[in-house]
Amino acid sequence: MNTLIAVSIAPFGVGDKLSEYVAQVVKVIEASGLPSRTTSMFTEIEGEWDEVMQVVKDATFVLAEKGIRTNVTLKADIRPGYTNRMKGKIEKLDSILGGKRG
Repeated sequence: MNTLIAVSIAPFGVGDKLSEYVAQVVKVIEASGLPSRTTSMFTEIEGEWDEVMQVVKDATFVLAEKGIRTNVTLKADIRPGYTNRMKGKIEKLDSILGGKRG
């Protein structure tokens, strides 16, 4: 079943250089081959439920297996019969707003 998630996977107790750890997480997500998009606060991932959840697990454990306390915030949109929602939702919004936003 198609699933679109927004996930934030962040380390705790590692000082101020969080972006180095976040980059490790994003590498795992991008290597999955699933459609994804990273913004300043979350990464969106789209695919079948089991595939998406495996990517979340793998991306989380890249930090946790190093002994790093890791916080995961996840929001999921499961919509049977639909695909390409990550791009489609933005295209629909842009059409309502009269074009691409900056």
